[in-house]
Formats: sequence, C-alpha cells, structure tokens
Amino acid sequence: MTSPLTTQASAPVSATGSAASPNPATPPDAPRKSARRRELGAAGALMTPFFILLVTVFLIPVATAVWLSFFADDQPGLGFGPEHRVFVGLRSYTAVLTDPTFLSGLGTVVLYCLIYIPVMVIGALALALLLDSGVVRLRSWAQLGLFLPHAVPGIIAAVIWLYLYTPGLSPVVDLLGRADITIDFLGVHTVVPSIVNIALWSNLGYNMVVFYAALQAVPREVIEASVVDGAGPVRTALQVKTPLVRSSIVMVAMFTLIFALQLFTEPMLLSQSTPMISSRFSPSMYIYDAAFTRNNYGLAAAASVVLLVLTIALSYGVTRWTNRSNAPEEDVR
Repeated sequence: MTSPLTTQASAPVSATGSAASPNPATPPDAPRKSARRRELGAAGALMTPFFILLVTVFLIPVATAVWLSFFADDQPGLGFGPEHRVFVGLRSYTAVLTDPTFLSGLGTVVLYCLIYIPVMVIGALALALLLDSGVVRLRSWAQLGLFLPHAVPGIIAAVIWLYLYTPGLSPVVDLLGRADITIDFLGVHTVVPSIVNIALWSNLGYNMVVFYAALQAVPREVIEASVVDGAGPVRTALQVKTPLVRSSIVMVAMFTLIFALQLFTEPMLLSQSTPMISSRFSPSMYIYDAAFTRNNYGLAAAASVVLLVLTIALSYGVTRWTNRSNAPEEDVR
C-alpha cells in the first residue's frame, strides 16, 4: 500500500545546481553608476565658480576685444557729422602690425624678457637652494625678508625706485657722485636694466618661495644617497636637486614670461621723469595710449588681440619644448 504523495513547491534550480533567488538581483554596476554620478556632481559644483570666472573675466573680454577690432568710428563728409561705427575688417590689425612704434615696443619687451627671465629664474632658484642647504641661519626670517617686497604694490615699488633713480633726490646717486661714479639710471642704455631691477625686487622673493616649497618635497633619501656617493653641496644642488624641481622651474619661467609681456606699471611711472620712455614704450603702453589718448578703441583692441596671440603662442612653444625635453628622460627610465 502506497502512502499519498504530498506535493511541495520546489524552488527552481539554476544550471550550476544552486537554488536561484526568488527576487531579481540588482545589477552589479548600479552602485558604481550612482557613485560616479555623485562624483561628477561634486566635481561640477566645485568647478562651476572657476568656469563662471573664466567666462566673465577672460572669454567675454576677449570676445569683446575681437569684435571691437573689426570696427572703427568714422565721420561722414568733411568730418563735421556725427560719428558712427563702421566695419573695417582687418584694417586695424594692418595698422598695428605696420606701426613702427608698436614694433619698437615689441623689441623693447623682447630685450626686457631676455634680461629679466634668466636673472629671475636663476636668482630665485639660487636663493631657494641656499635656504634649503641650511647654510643660511634664521631661515624663517630670511624667507620673510625676501618675500616682503612682493607684498608691496607694484605702483608703490615703482615710486620708491623712481625716488632712488632721480638725481638730486636719490641718496644712492649722491653717494656714487661722491665716489666720482656717475650713473644715469634712466639713460638710453640703462633704462631697461633699471626696469628689470624694479621687477626683480618685487618678484624675486615670491618665486624663491615657490622653488623652496618644491625643494622641500624632494625625498631626503635621494640627497643622503648623493652625499654618501661623495657629492659636495654644490654638486648636490646642481645635479640632484635642480633636476628634481624642473617642473617648478618651467612653471615659474612661463608665468614670468606671461607677466613680462604685459610690461606696463614700471615704465608708465618712470616715463614722468625721463624722455627715454615714450608713451608707446611697450605694447601695453601702446594699447593704453591708443584707447585713452587717441580714443581709437578699434586700434587698441587689435593691439590687445595681437599681444594675446603672441603670449599664447610663446606659452605653447615653451610647453611643447619642455615636453620634448622630458620625453628622452622618460624613455630612459
């Protein structure tokens, strides 16, 4: 006699022999997508102020300058009618690029960069290496003393040095005169070095701090290994530390180049005391003169665009040259 069979619901068996879950499983990539969305949202929130400032203080002014450069104010007839804006195409760019005073200003800035940038980079790096070596005592006070001139506004620094350069007022000129040394700091051959001196006094300490911070990140084990191998302080500084802060050197050189191309404050103030500095001494002074003295905003906008393109091209060239120089070293590694 057979017993009655009881029917029981059996769970479906998967191909591997294990019972499958009665509820559909959550896709495994769902948490990753959710985390990715949160990361993108946080990144967007953090980057939004930057993009707002970029559009407000850079892209809109650049677009406005480009638009203005294609127009000029013209008066119909014999010049007695009201002014109206007309489209002139590339006429302003042609006028800028064929203007001898603008080309002369570019040459002056090139000479300024050739003197200023190497002295700035080498001087700031040398001071940072001295501080990092421990030769200088009272290191914190030395850093503060070197950095303080950077806290002085550029206009104030130019006024101070104008006082020191002016004969009859400057104690430095009087002291040199007593020693039968006559130097005209604002002469035809010395005016550019005098401007370089003002810029160095203002910015040398700041770049020194940048290099010193980079040197602090150099592994101490590498320096100790070079000392064990017999390298002296000078060799350690030049052959061990300096190559390890190369990226900082390139960054400082690039930013120094960008600011040097915008030379304006120092020559503008010194022009009040010497005829060697004209109203179009540099491209930035040329732009200022075109806009606020000659009221030719189309010409000023065209000169601004030319200076911007030159700055971008030189910065891109420095970046490309640096990347190519680093490529062989990475291949060797």
